[in-house]
Amino acid sequence: MHVYRVGLRTRFRGLTARDGVLLEGEAGWGEFSPFWDYQDAESLAWWRAAREAADVGWPAAVRDRVPVNVTVPAVDGVTARAVVGRSAGCRTAKVKVAEPGQGVDDEVERLEAVREALGPGGRIRIDANGAWDVETAVARLQVLDRAAGGLEYVEQPCASVEDLATVRRQTSVPVAADESIRRAEDPLAVVRAEAADVVVLKVQPLGGVRACLELAEQVGLPVVVSSALESSVGLAAGLALAAALPDLPYACGLATAQLLTHDVVAEPLLPVDGAITVRRPVPSPGMLVEHAADPDLAARWRARAASVSALEER
Repeated sequence: MHVYRVGLRTRFRGLTARDGVLLEGEAGWGEFSPFWDYQDAESLAWWRAAREAADVGWPAAVRDRVPVNVTVPAVDGVTARAVVGRSAGCRTAKVKVAEPGQGVDDEVERLEAVREALGPGGRIRIDANGAWDVETAVARLQVLDRAAGGLEYVEQPCASVEDLATVRRQTSVPVAADESIRRAEDPLAVVRAEAADVVVLKVQPLGGVRACLELAEQVGLPVVVSSALESSVGLAAGLALAAALPDLPYACGLATAQLLTHDVVAEPLLPVDGAITVRRPVPSPGMLVEHAADPDLAARWRARAASVSALEER
């Protein structure tokens, strides 16, 4: 068990660094890195995903490359243009909106910059992380759809499934569900309410690659595989899911190693010509030492892993 900590190039979800636990087992390496606002019960799925990776391994792949999007944080237009410019050929951009302290003018500037950087053939999706109410979402989407020159979809515009369904009925922009899937007691409620056109699946929060494949089959909607801002060890699980899905109509949110200042592997999972080759990188012993968490943080993670793993044994 190794505990790592690496910096982020830009503040993301209020974070300036990412940390977590890396486990080595008979099948390889897994990552356990639930965000600190997750309690033990909710973190159990993350532990199961790490154990699957380390002890069992993943299903066979049906593709050897996965198209990915570049993620643009809630930055100004100049920075947004630069992020897209160094995205290694990504033709889809996921742009963060609904940032506290920012307004629609900031979002319009960001989206116009991304459209300019991508050109007319690129695709733009936005992610509000459930921050809007229905009225705000419907009004804002009209403006942002024009600013982007057409949105591929909006991810989680509102928090509740009921509100997602209302927004979907009142706007022409397709709706993707993320938190309403991965943080829900009943992920299929989205389907019953006809609240989404697309579902976003993240391996760690949903308990592993096989659990995600089963859920994708039950949901019956197009899937986008996204990361939980992991190191390349954790990203490999998302890549394994994307590689195993029967259909993959959208670019996936798995290029987030671009957001890290460092990684724990010698060759991080980064895109080339807008896609990531399916592979499973192994941590570098030297990088595990270089990016090891300080003793206090490492102790907190070890205690957390012990507490969560004990739930599985009950």
